[in-house]
Amino acid sequence: MFKPVPTEAAASLPLWRRPTTLLFVMALTMPIAFNTWSALLNNFVIEAANFDGADIGLLHTVREIPGFLAIGVIAVILFVREQVLGLVSLMMLGLATAVTAWFPSLGGLLTITLLSSIGFHYYETVNQSLQLQWLPKLRAPQILGWLVAAGSAATLVVYSLIALLWEPLGLTYNIVFLLAGGTTTAMALFCLLAYPQFDAPHPQTKRLILRRRYWLYYALQFMAGARRQIFVVFAGFMMVEKFGFAVHELTSLYLINLVVNMIAAPLLGRAVARFGERRTLIFEYTGLALVFAAYGGLYWFSWGVVLAGVLYVLDHILFGLALKTYFQKIADPSDIAPTAAVAFTINHIAAVVLPVTLGLLWVVSPAAVFALAAGMAMISLMLSLLIPRHPEPGNETIFAKWQGTAPAE
Repeated sequence: MFKPVPTEAAASLPLWRRPTTLLFVMALTMPIAFNTWSALLNNFVIEAANFDGADIGLLHTVREIPGFLAIGVIAVILFVREQVLGLVSLMMLGLATAVTAWFPSLGGLLTITLLSSIGFHYYETVNQSLQLQWLPKLRAPQILGWLVAAGSAATLVVYSLIALLWEPLGLTYNIVFLLAGGTTTAMALFCLLAYPQFDAPHPQTKRLILRRRYWLYYALQFMAGARRQIFVVFAGFMMVEKFGFAVHELTSLYLINLVVNMIAAPLLGRAVARFGERRTLIFEYTGLALVFAAYGGLYWFSWGVVLAGVLYVLDHILFGLALKTYFQKIADPSDIAPTAAVAFTINHIAAVVLPVTLGLLWVVSPAAVFALAAGMAMISLMLSLLIPRHPEPGNETIFAKWQGTAPAE
């Protein structure tokens, strides 16, 4: 169980105990708690705690603080294996989600959200590191696409149960939070006990690393975190505040989104493998800029709820995979774990500031919030133009041809 097994020797294990299978099980486990929390959050905070835009912005700022501190993973893995840390963090997310409804106040929700966020962000940091260490470069885009689809499938089951059973069974927030969080906790514990500890072929550097040659990856991560926050915090909130979506109606929208994502994610993975990271990211960021501009139009021109739903689905699809594989191609294999932690922190710099700041702006002009997001997507688009057609160590950006051939620090 806890005896280390090299990943190259894992082919001799039963299929269900191999590293890739563990990645799929974790991809199925995390969304049960996290996306149940996401599906119910907007309705719960409005009904139970009378939140307004400023309150929801503050909540999401607190939620993102552990992401900003994800760099602490580097210190933790000095003493705890990445795989163990990821699964313990997943259990923490599950337990915190289970008791969310017990704290129907601003202070209580800020506290329990902080705890669940520590579990989520530390899990996500380690999970991304393990994916890039365990998956072969040639197959990584396709497998990452299938992992996204697996997570969408798990969430689809959860959302279907909420949408179909919420009213007929008279479900409560407490029951649903307890069931979802408990399931995630139990599955994470099973993974901790049932799978061997896998050793990647390249030992990871366990110290802080900032390399000049990764600067474009850092910049793209920063912008991705900034625009992601606007979607995560305000897109769903808009559906409830502006269009009056009930729990089952908002969950039904999530269901449509998941079905589309289950189909689109593997196709996007194939697109990255075929067209490369540069072209895929250019397409994604162009689409995001148009979607956010159209979100603003929902307020400027009073466009209808159907268009809002379509935009929400398109928005979610365009969170792609190419940034992960871009880094996998340019990275020193031993840099993956520490850089995953650094990148997660960079990704969350804006996340700590933007939700509460834009929550105040939201009270004045929701359209201005989405206009700002469109501008962020355009900046990401300009940065993606700097990615070479075939990124690799020493060819991290289009400027590399004017530099030396050896990778810079």
